[in-house]
Amino acid sequence: MTDTHPDSPAPLDRLIDGYRRFRTTGWAPNRERWATLNEGQQPEVMVIACSDSRVDPSQIFDVDPGDIFVVRNVAALVPPFETSPGHHGVSAALEFAVQVLKVKEVVVMGHGLCGGCKASLTQSLRGTEPGHGGFIADWISLLDDARETVAHEHGTEGRDAERAMELAAVRVSLDNLMTFPCVRSKVANGSLKLRGAFFAISDGLLHVLDESTGEFAPAV
Repeated sequence: MTDTHPDSPAPLDRLIDGYRRFRTTGWAPNRERWATLNEGQQPEVMVIACSDSRVDPSQIFDVDPGDIFVVRNVAALVPPFETSPGHHGVSAALEFAVQVLKVKEVVVMGHGLCGGCKASLTQSLRGTEPGHGGFIADWISLLDDARETVAHEHGTEGRDAERAMELAAVRVSLDNLMTFPCVRSKVANGSLKLRGAFFAISDGLLHVLDESTGEFAPAV
C-alpha cells in the first residue's frame, strides 16, 4: 500500500532517494560497464511490453543496462505497417532496433490483469472523447478483430475471457510485426526472430509462445 501520511516524502523525492541508492550500489561498482555503454549500445533483444507499472522487463528478465532495448505502451501493441502522416512512435522504435541496432530477436511480452486488454474486451471506453478515454479506445481498437473471436469463445467477462484476450493481444502484435518489410525480410533470411511471451502477475510465471504448437507454456 502506498504511504499517504502527510509527512511522507513526495513521489519525486522517493525517486531521488532511489537514484542516490543507485549511484552507490548500481553505478559506482560498475564504472567499467557504464564506461563501455558511454561508447554506444549493442542490445541483442528488443522487448515490446506494456506500460503497466507491475511488469518492468528489466526486472523480470534480470538484465543489466544495455542488454535490452525496450518499448512500452498500453497492452504492448504493435500497429501494422503504414506510411500515412502521423507520429508513429512504436514503428520508429522498431525501425531503429531492427535497422540500426540490428537486434537478433524481438520479444512481445503481454501480461496478466492487463487493463488495456480488459477495456478492449468489455468495450468500456468506446465512444469516449480524447482525454477521457478516447486515446486509449482508439489505440486498443487494434485488437477489435481478435476481440470478436475471444468474445465468441469466452464471453466478455471473467478471468478466462481476460486471459484469452491478453494472449490474443500478443499474437496480434506478432502478426503486425510481420507487416513491416524490414522485419519480414530479416525473419526470412534468419537474421531476426520474433518471440511471444506472457508474464502472469498472479504467480510470477513467465510463459513463452511455442512456435510449433501455437500455445503458451511456462518457461521452466
